[in-house]
Amino acid sequence: MGRARAAIGRATVRTGRFFTRARAKTFSLAASGAFASFGVRSVIEPPVRLLGEARISIGDDVFVGAGSWLQTLDGPGHAGVLEIGGGSSIAGQCVLSAACSVRLGRKVLLARNVYISDHIHSYDDTTRAVLDQGIARLEPVEIRDGAWLGQNVVVCPGVTIGRGAVVGANAVVLEDVPDHCLAVGAPATVVRRFALEPETAL
Repeated sequence: MGRARAAIGRATVRTGRFFTRARAKTFSLAASGAFASFGVRSVIEPPVRLLGEARISIGDDVFVGAGSWLQTLDGPGHAGVLEIGGGSSIAGQCVLSAACSVRLGRKVLLARNVYISDHIHSYDDTTRAVLDQGIARLEPVEIRDGAWLGQNVVVCPGVTIGRGAVVGANAVVLEDVPDHCLAVGAPATVVRRFALEPETAL
């Protein structure tokens, strides 16, 4: 009885996994034409929230996990662009919001619940609700090749995270993180450098 139950359980899990992957691949193939570009073998796993997908470019072999929100915003004097480089993996429940420019390099790794935005809500007018004040601080964000952002990381406007950099879970990144560094905390600070910069050739 125990063996039969285990066999049924394994078969059920395999079947569920197959249908989940098939659904994601079917959605991605069908939706790919709506994007500025959509690379081969890339998968967006539904459910997903999309806005301004015509200004979203996705490279080859990209994975975007379920529950994520990818959006570009436009308005007076701005039109957001979002680029996700080839081989990048976004675990799920992540938000990438571009009113100016958000760019992820190649093979960037985002854990769950990462929030990346190149703008904030305006809040200076005390006579109006924040919701009614629009957005401010439109400054480009770049996550360079091979970086890894841990769970619940928040990346704020104007930030560049360097090649191969690691940002620890729950960090709030207000300033640039250099290449091959570990940054942790809120606000995030660099606590370790993985490699020295190569000497400039004379």
